[in-house]
Amino acid sequence: MPKKTILKQILIWRAKHISHRQFLYILSIVIGFTAGVGAVVLKNLTHFIQHLLEGKLINEYHHAFYFLFPVLGLALVFLIIKYVIRNKVSHGIPSTLYAMAKRKGIMKRYQMFGSILTAPLTVGFGGSVGLEGPTVATGAALGSNISRIFHMNQTSRNLLIGCAAAGAMSSIFKAPIAAIIFAIEVFSLDLTIASMLPLLLASLSAVLTSYFFFGEDILLPFRIEDKFHIADAPFYIILGVIAAFVSIYFTEVYDKIHTFFDKIASPVKRLFIGGVGLGLLIFLIPPLYGEGFDVINNLIVGNPEKALENNLFHLDTDNIWVVVLLLSGLVFFKVIASCLTFGAGGVGGIFAPTLFMGSIMGNCLAKIINNCGLFNYPVSESNFTLVGMAGLLAGVLHAPLTAIFLIAELTGGYELFIPLMLTATISFGITKYYKHHSVYNMELGRKGELITHDKDHAVLTLMEIDKVIETNFISITPKMNLEEIIQKAVIKSNRNIFPVIKEDTQKLQGIILLDDLRPIMFDQSLYKEVVATDIMQKPPAVINLDKDKMTDIMRKFQDSSAWNLPVTKNGVYFGFISKSKLLTAYRRQLITLQVNS
Repeated sequence: MPKKTILKQILIWRAKHISHRQFLYILSIVIGFTAGVGAVVLKNLTHFIQHLLEGKLINEYHHAFYFLFPVLGLALVFLIIKYVIRNKVSHGIPSTLYAMAKRKGIMKRYQMFGSILTAPLTVGFGGSVGLEGPTVATGAALGSNISRIFHMNQTSRNLLIGCAAAGAMSSIFKAPIAAIIFAIEVFSLDLTIASMLPLLLASLSAVLTSYFFFGEDILLPFRIEDKFHIADAPFYIILGVIAAFVSIYFTEVYDKIHTFFDKIASPVKRLFIGGVGLGLLIFLIPPLYGEGFDVINNLIVGNPEKALENNLFHLDTDNIWVVVLLLSGLVFFKVIASCLTFGAGGVGGIFAPTLFMGSIMGNCLAKIINNCGLFNYPVSESNFTLVGMAGLLAGVLHAPLTAIFLIAELTGGYELFIPLMLTATISFGITKYYKHHSVYNMELGRKGELITHDKDHAVLTLMEIDKVIETNFISITPKMNLEEIIQKAVIKSNRNIFPVIKEDTQKLQGIILLDDLRPIMFDQSLYKEVVATDIMQKPPAVINLDKDKMTDIMRKFQDSSAWNLPVTKNGVYFGFISKSKLLTAYRRQLITLQVNS
């Protein structure tokens, strides 16, 4: 039996026997499982490659492979993207956010396997990025395409993409509650009963999948031993402030390096510049190789020397200030290494680099406090390492709740809940003041294409401008006289506004209202004397289709008090948008969101 016939029968049976909401629950379980499997495949492939290369060739043969492997891995990724995938493999979470905001939750099929083919090569060969973004992108693409197969609407597709993101994070970190919060914070999903249960089911399905394949193994195998003391609160406040400024540094460097590589048209040139720069950095600073979870674990258990033993200058790591200096260097250079990886065409995410930098930042502060001689009792270096990760996650990703619950779940308890809240809140608050958008949604935020928790803004973002543009207006040329205007436009048109268009360039010169014509349209003595330029007026505002988003259009109608505004595209007249049609489309989109939420 053909596949289409089988699918059609399933859809008919589903429509008769299972409600939309019940089927959504079933799909959320399936998508959680597929996201979990995707995470398992990505992690296993990456760790196999990294263990093979770093464990055998580098340690047993030559240190120079630290330079060679990143370049080789990025070259392989370039070839696979060009000749196998034949489509651009975008960074995981930003591309997913774009699909939700501007593509109705539709993600292309190649995105289901694009990251699986490229991310393990990027990270396994030393690319200084993480696997969380590619895992989320893989799960989201699976969720999007599964929902399309079963003809789910746009709101349900976006929710299932959020379920896939929750499933991916739940599988990677074995932190199901933090994964749900991550999906809500980063993807701006509505926190309702209708959305909560699918997210819970997806997260649970994924974490059970992870336990089935990996057993009890987790990325950060640590349990809190040192309790929080209220006397430590001022130090955690300082950590929050430092985390904010490091977050701002991270965002600035990320933005500037990305802008630099975006100006380079040739992908081969980007590969050469980024690959050589990354290879040189990793050769000089080996701890920048790959995700860096080994370094984090060494810091948490109090063995920073193990992560720094191969330092460039062979400095004595028994000296605590040498250790602080070297660790500070890792914080400074990690984001540069990550951006070079992206710039060269590598595929990965920034979640792991953020954890890496945050753990080192917290550890450094604790070491300074304990060894500067200004304070009477020591603070817990392991606790500061953990809380530092939360502080930087809250600042860089603008996701304070995710940061708090992730570290709490990873450590198996809530003993650090107060310092986690203190540091994450301060870091997020200061960073948000200076940087309105996170690294994930920076580009979409600038363009006004980002879905947020603001319902009005979300509705406007999801509306399609093309569907509210009307083109049934009869245009007039500047030199047409009054008789021609009446015969060729007024008589034939059922609209009361006429655009004046320059014939050769098709550029908008002005508009003529029917109210402007009424006083003179029956005076035949003026038919040959009055031309369009004599009676046309400047429109109260013009909508630029190349730049203006729906929020800008709404603002122009509000400021101008007009009922119709002309639209231009590439400087050429395109049509009109009427306030009545715009408000009707807005109401329909709002009803759609409310019905499906």
